[in-house]
Amino acid sequence: MDIDIDVLVLGGAGVDTIVYVPELPLPLADSHMIGTGIVTRAGQTGDFVALGLHRLGMRVHHLDMLGADPEGDLVRAFHREQGIPLTEVRQASGTKRAVNLVGPDGRRLSLYDATRGHDDDRLPPATVRALAARSRHAHVSVTQPCAHALPELRAAGVTVSTDLHDWDGEAAYHEAFALGADLVFVSAAALGDPERTLRDIVARGRASVAVATAGAAGAYLLTGADDELVHVPAVAPAAPVVDSNGAGDAFAAGFLHAWLSGAPARTCAQYGSVAGAYACTVPSTRAEAIGRDALDAEVARLGAARGGP
Repeated sequence: MDIDIDVLVLGGAGVDTIVYVPELPLPLADSHMIGTGIVTRAGQTGDFVALGLHRLGMRVHHLDMLGADPEGDLVRAFHREQGIPLTEVRQASGTKRAVNLVGPDGRRLSLYDATRGHDDDRLPPATVRALAARSRHAHVSVTQPCAHALPELRAAGVTVSTDLHDWDGEAAYHEAFALGADLVFVSAAALGDPERTLRDIVARGRASVAVATAGAAGAYLLTGADDELVHVPAVAPAAPVVDSNGAGDAFAAGFLHAWLSGAPARTCAQYGSVAGAYACTVPSTRAEAIGRDALDAEVARLGAARGGP
């Protein structure tokens, strides 16, 4: 079968309600007036990784479970409008949803509706196999159905990446993803010792590259080839930071774009850092991601500024 998908994105489709609050933690009060409005829009982690890759010129296909509900309609419309192919499996408990509180400095607090999923949720193995057979790579969200799809992806022979988000390095649920992927992203937010976690992932799992993102502190990169932990400095955004929603997804998309082009891991991290910094300048009420020309130009500018490639 011909390969016509660069990245198959599994999971992470859903709807967020964005609320810009005066501060975080939000002071206890009977009510707060939200002058910026309250916006419900399609876009969770898989949606935004797919969007980021699509804007970088990659052929993307998204597979996930959606409900026959208004939230599912928003996700379907998002994919149609963006031109991102979507294969949906019916989710009886409804489309995933969350509320994101965003402070003036761009930090966010996410509240996820845990009723929109069950332990027996599955992506049909035949559907996973058929799409994987057409794909170069699969990016897997850490949602329940995707854990069961990992063996099918491995059997299909595609490389796999995953984002563990705010894993603490201990919770057992994330281990199947951490140890079953070739490329692992994780936020350093809940990690007491990011280096120890990255080394554990590489030592025990399949990953040849593991990355811990740390926001304004940059990122930490470990490759199995040289066993050296590399600190990647953060990139200063070209505009004020307004919203950190989607920054990790943008980092993953930028990194994957370069990685699938054969770039060294350090260069991939630079691409990820630029894409993540751009995302922080865009309100998450808008579906926007950096384009390929802008990303390449900024990475080239940074390389020239430090006197190297």
